Amino acid sequence: MSAAKLLLVEDDPALSELLEYRFQNEGYSVRCTGDGDEALVLASEEVPDLIILDWMIEGTSGIEVCRRLRRDKETAHVPIIMLTAREAEDDRVRGLETGADDYLTKPFSPRELLARVAAVMRRIRPALAGEVIEVGDLRLDPVAHKVQRRGRALQLGPTEYRLLKFFMESPGRVFSRGQLLDGVWGTGSDIELRTVDVHIRRLRKAIGIEGAKDPIRTVRSAGYALEAS
Repeated sequence: MSAAKLLLVEDDPALSELLEYRFQNEGYSVRCTGDGDEALVLASEEVPDLIILDWMIEGTSGIEVCRRLRRDKETAHVPIIMLTAREAEDDRVRGLETGADDYLTKPFSPRELLARVAAVMRRIRPALAGEVIEVGDLRLDPVAHKVQRRGRALQLGPTEYRLLKFFMESPGRVFSRGQLLDGVWGTGSDIELRTVDVHIRRLRKAIGIEGAKDPIRTVRSAGYALEAS
């Protein structure tokens, strides 16, 4: 399997050099920048597998870089771990609401960051490599384009298949309707938000089997998540 590609966006030269060295030693391919505008260019030139993004950087701020990456269908699914010296709860919430997958407050241990990145990569690598993805009793083969639950073949429409695959690549994560719309239909889509609810209902019906609970969790005022059943 090829090395995972990391984009490190950090404007502290000493910290950037340290993290680059540590991640390269772990077998990652690392590209670095301390500038938000350059980060957006680098991400568009070669979509990374994961982005480590500092909040306070030169040029476009980290929070705005995160927002733009989530709006671009090419980078909408890329996991983002934000680094920041901000400790206020409101700031952490703002970062997560903007689309960050995880949040680490400075000062932090490089070892902890390595562990968090490794955990994310274990989750997303099967999807990146075209390998079978398993969440609970659901099994999705992206090469054969087949889905099973408890060994039973399921029949899904194209949109429901894409929706399920999107969920299974980030199990447990809550996605808003807007995020699902961007991730499954694309940012240029003119589909209405309520259409997401229709396809969620269809997906629930397609993967529902007798004696098994519904793995799709509705989070009031937030969206939906796929839980291991």
